Formats: sequence, C-alpha cells, structure tokens
Amino acid sequence: MTAPEPSRALRTAWIVVALLWPVALLNYLDRQMLATMKTSMVGDITGITSDAQWGFVLASFKWVYAVLSPIGGYIADRFSRRHVIAVSLFTWSLVTWLTGHVTNYNELIAARALMGISEAFYIPAALALISDFHLGPTRSRAIGLHQTGIYIGLILGGFAGHVADSPSHGWRWAFGAAGLVGIVYAFPLFWFLRNPERPADAASASLTPARAASALLGNRNFLLLVLYFTLPAIAGWVIKDWMPVILKEQFKLSQGEAGVIAVLYVQIATIGGALLGGWLADRWMRHTERGRIYVSAIGMTLFLPALFGLGNPGTVALAIFFLILFGVGWGFFDCNNMPILCQITRPELRATGYGVMNLVSISCGGFGDWGFGVLKTQGVPLTLIFGCFTGVALLSLAIVLLIRPKSGDARK
Repeated sequence: MTAPEPSRALRTAWIVVALLWPVALLNYLDRQMLATMKTSMVGDITGITSDAQWGFVLASFKWVYAVLSPIGGYIADRFSRRHVIAVSLFTWSLVTWLTGHVTNYNELIAARALMGISEAFYIPAALALISDFHLGPTRSRAIGLHQTGIYIGLILGGFAGHVADSPSHGWRWAFGAAGLVGIVYAFPLFWFLRNPERPADAASASLTPARAASALLGNRNFLLLVLYFTLPAIAGWVIKDWMPVILKEQFKLSQGEAGVIAVLYVQIATIGGALLGGWLADRWMRHTERGRIYVSAIGMTLFLPALFGLGNPGTVALAIFFLILFGVGWGFFDCNNMPILCQITRPELRATGYGVMNLVSISCGGFGDWGFGVLKTQGVPLTLIFGCFTGVALLSLAIVLLIRPKSGDARK
C-alpha cells in the first residue's frame, strides 16, 4: 500500500486534532465545574460539613482516574485508539449527567469515582493518536493546540459559578447540559475519527502488560519524566481545584466572581503559553534533540515566582498577575510532556507510558487536594504551603534537564 501524499497526510493529521479538540474541552469542563460550584453544591447536598470532606470529593476522582490510566493507555496501545476515545467520551458524559441528580455525600463520591473510571481512558489515547499522525516537525504544536481545548473547558467551567448562582439554572442544570452535549458528540466523533495505518509488528503484538511495564520502568529517562510530570502537577491541581475558594475567602468575593478570576486569566495565559511553547519547541528541535526539554524548563522557571507570589498576593490584581505567570509556564510545560515521551519510548508504549505518568501524577494530585483541605481546616498559612510548592518547582527544573533523549528519536 502506498503512503499518502505529504500534504494529504498533514491535512488528515490536523483534522484529528480538530475532532479531538471539543472532547478535550468537555473532558475538563466536566471536572472544573465541581470546583467553581462548591458553595451551591455543599448547600444542596446533604452530608458535606468540612473542607476536608470536600477535598476528599476532589481526590476521589483523581485516585480512581490515576489507577485506571495505565490500563486505559495499554488498551489504547494494543487495540483501537479511536474506539477507546469515543466510548470514554460517551461514558463520562453520561456520568456527568447523572452527577446533576446526586442528593448526598456518598452519591457524589460514587459519581466522581465513576467519572474517574470513564475519563481515565481518554487523555493517553488521544495524545498518542495525535502523536501517531504528527511526527517531529509538528508534534509540539499539535499537542499544544489540543491542550487549548482543555484550557477553554477550564475557562467555561470557571463561569459555572454564575450558572450555579442563577435562579433559572443552577448547578444541576450545568451538569445535565454538559453531559448531554458529550453524549451527542460521541456519535459523530466515532464515525469520523480514524486510526493511522500501522504496520503489523510481532514484537508489539506480544507486548504483554508485564513486558510493557518492564520496558518503561527500566528506562531511566522515562522515570525522570514521570517524576518531572508529577511534582509540578501537585501545585497545579491545588490551583485548579482550590483557587476559587481561596480567592472567595481571601478577598470576600462572590462564588461567581472568584470562579471567573481563578480560572479565566490563568487559562487564557496557558493557551498563549501552549501555542507559543509548541511553536518554539518545534523550531528549537531543528537545532538540538533537547529543544522540547529546554522549552519545558523555561516554563518551570516561570513557576517559581508565580507559586511564591500566590501564597500571599495581597490584592486581587497581584493574584491575577501571578496566575497569568503560572499559566504561561504551565502552557510551556504541558504542550511538551507527550512529545518528550515520544523521544524516549517506542510508539507502541506511548499511551501506556502516559497512563503510568497519569497514575503517579494524579494520585499525588489527589493527595495534594485532600491534604490542602486538611491543612486549610487546621489553619496552616497559605504562604507556607505555596512556599513548599515553590521548592518543588525548583527541584523539577533540575530533573527535566537530566533527561537525555537519543539522537533521531524526535521524528518517530
């Protein structure tokens, strides 16, 4: 079978990104709404009496999501990425709709756990599918563009606080509407999305879970990437999930105002960072195999003043400034994780590898959410908590610079 023409192949590659972009949006919209509608949900759902309990609600999703991510990645590597993506979207959208009907704390925990199961299969499969179609010259830009769907979803989720405050809508309506949109979109997505043509490989077909785990865990560069992917994400999850509450309490804002400020500015900045970081990384790769690593390291450098400042911003304007700085850094970081993974692992291990990265990172993020709620309940100063996050970011900067991809791996 002849290979497709370069122009046709590139067009198909960008169509894949366009089809997945709305899915990425829904993936994070469904998550972020919970953080920005906390006040309304706590007031309506029985059994939630402390920040520690709310932290456990946030963490329950992450722990289940984390445990299932490597399984989802392995299935996407061995079978059809297209099928995994479409079924994942349909299932989590159904769970989102059901979340709008919970009445007590235990039901909410169960709904978030089900959400974790269904969403765990999407990101590893989607990023691996994009990487299959986009080789070295466009990979960071393609991943960065896909990630902007996530950031738009987070922005829309930030406005969910206003929807929850609306007498004519409310938090239950928000979950129901988002769920129905995802259920409907799953059908055309399944119809139009395609897997790339991959030659049969006996070694890949015989790659059992044990062999896949051995190949990944025996890879020094992969272990460094897992650690690098994990440490900054602890602060990232706390900022995503807790910043609306922090701003509301620190500056006496309404639920809607705090949700918009906590999400809008940082995500707009992250969109810019992902697009700029993807473009810069692809260009830098023309000169050195470490181009994507250097761009990601620049993003990590921006985390340092941002995290330190968010511990005690003093004014809303300063909080917005530090959130923007964090957002640009996160964009540089986020658009290059899968492309770096592609440089250090074989194609048949990429979704599994990203699933393992999610397992470690989001498990720690869940403990971060829960731990932050506990520390907040006990009155630990924010300056101390965010000061620790700053130290972790500094350690992460050193870790990413230790990754050494092999020459020529960037175009596979």
